[in-house]
Amino acid sequence: MNDMTPVTTLKDWETDQEVRWCPGCGDYAILKAVQRTMPQIGGTPENTVFISGIGCSSRFPYYMETYGFHTIHGRAPAVATGLKLANPELDVWMVTGDGDGLSIGGNHLMHVLRRNVNMQIMLFNNEIYGLTKGQYSPTSREGTNSPSTPYGSVDHPARPAAFALGSGARFVGRGFDVSKKLPEVLKASHAHKGAAFIEIFQNCIVYNKDVFEDFAAPKGAGDRQLCLEHGKPMLFGDPKVGFDKGIALDRDTLTLKVVDATEENWEAAGVLVHDQTDRTIAHMLIEMPFGPFPMALGVLYDDPRPTFEAAVIEERAKSAAGKEANLAKLLGKGQTWTVDANEGHPTD
Repeated sequence: MNDMTPVTTLKDWETDQEVRWCPGCGDYAILKAVQRTMPQIGGTPENTVFISGIGCSSRFPYYMETYGFHTIHGRAPAVATGLKLANPELDVWMVTGDGDGLSIGGNHLMHVLRRNVNMQIMLFNNEIYGLTKGQYSPTSREGTNSPSTPYGSVDHPARPAAFALGSGARFVGRGFDVSKKLPEVLKASHAHKGAAFIEIFQNCIVYNKDVFEDFAAPKGAGDRQLCLEHGKPMLFGDPKVGFDKGIALDRDTLTLKVVDATEENWEAAGVLVHDQTDRTIAHMLIEMPFGPFPMALGVLYDDPRPTFEAAVIEERAKSAAGKEANLAKLLGKGQTWTVDANEGHPTD
C-alpha cells in the first residue's frame, strides 16, 4: 500500500444523522464534496475535527463522522485555535458563513488567518443570512432586497477572498457548491501547511436563489469562469471549440485586461501564466469585476510559511529547556510567607 491509497471510503465519513437543510440547498453538494475528499487526502475520522459557529453552514459537524464542535456565533476561529494548540496532530477544519465569519466573527477570523494556524477554513458565501430568515449579510450586493433592507441594501459588500488575503492568509482558494473542481481546491488547501481559506459560493434556494447563476450555470460556463492552474496560462472560453480569450497585464495602467488568445498563440498575446505564489496578481484576480471579466476560481494564492502552533511549540520547548518540572517549587517561588496557627493575632 502506498501513501496515496485511501484508508477510508465515503461511507466512513457519513453520519447516521438526518441531514437537515432546505431541499436544494447548496450545502448538500458541499457536504458531499468534503466527504468524498477526505479519503483522497488520507484522512481518518478519529484524527479529524470539524468546528463551526452559528448559521446554516454551521450544522456541518453533525453530518461528518468525526469529532466536532458546534460553537457560538463568530467564535469558531478561537475554539479551533485552542484545539490546534492543545493537540497539533489533529486535522482541523473550520466551517463558517458570510454572516458568521464576516460580521460578528470578522475579528476572530482575521486573527486566525494572520497567525497562520494550520487548519482549513471553509467560508460558505450565499450573500444572505439564511438561518435567520433572509436578512442582508456583509457580502450582499448593493440593492439586495431583504427583510432588513426593504428598499435595497446601500452597503458596499465585503469580498471574502480579499478579506482573507488582506488579513495575511497564505492560501486563498475559491469554488462553488456544485462544481466538480471543488474537491481539487479542498485537496490543495489540505496540502498547504498553515491557515488555508476557501471561499465557496453557495446557493441559498429560499432567500437568495440563483444569485451565482451568472457564472455557475453549466451552459456557457467556459466564458464566465477562469479556472486557475499553477503554471498554466490564464485562458478561458468555450473548451469545445478551444479557449479564445485570456487574462493579460496592461503594463501602462498596471491592471488586468481580457485579450483574444488561443492555446497556440497565448504567449504572443501576453496571457499571464498563473503563479500561485504571486500575491499581487492574486489580489488583482480577486478584485476582477465579474461581467467584464470571468470569475476567478481555483487556488488563487498558495505561499506557505511556518505555522503559529509550530512557533508556539518551539517557544515552549526553549523556555522549558534545562528546567525541572516541579510544581511545589514553582508555587514557592518569589515572595512567600509562613502562617503559624499558634501565634496570636496582632491587637490594637
